Amino acid sequence: MRTSVVRFVKDESGATAIEYGLIAAGIAVAIIAAIGALGDALDGMFRGIAGKLVVE
Repeated sequence: MRTSVVRFVKDESGATAIEYGLIAAGIAVAIIAAIGALGDALDGMFRGIAGKLVVE
């Protein structure tokens, strides 16, 4: 029983998986923030182009 507990405490594979998950979540948040910021700028640019293309 004692060896099982010691082996469980020394096992770091779960911690590594959690660290990779946190890194992936951080990258995802950064990508979402960048897309949100660029999305507004691109929306304005495309609306300006579309307004110039409309022939009345």
